[in-house]
Amino acid sequence: MQNQMKMLKQMQQMQSQIAKVQAELEREQVEASAGGGAVKAVVTGQQKLLSVTVDPDVAGDVEMLQDLVVAAVNEAMDRSRELAATRMQSVAAGLGLPPGLI
Repeated sequence: MQNQMKMLKQMQQMQSQIAKVQAELEREQVEASAGGGAVKAVVTGQQKLLSVTVDPDVAGDVEMLQDLVVAAVNEAMDRSRELAATRMQSVAAGLGLPPGLI
C-alpha cells in the first residue's frame, strides 16, 4: 500500500512538472533561417509559428522565396521539437524515470 501511495505521489509530481514545462514552452521561442538569413521563422516551444521575416532582396524570386520559407519553418519546427524533448526529458530525469518514458 505504501508503494502505491509513493507511486501516486510521483505521478502527481510528474503531472505538475509536465504542466509547468508545457507553460514554459508556450512562452519560449526558437528562430531558424534559410538562404543565409534571407528568410527567418520564429516558432514557440509548442510548435506554433509566430512570424516569418523575408529579406526584400529575395522577394522577387517567388519560387526561391517559397523554398526558403519552407526550409526556415521546418528548421524552426525541428528546433522547437528538440527544445520540448529536452525539457520533458529533464522532468523524467528529475523523477528518476528512464530516458524516453515521456
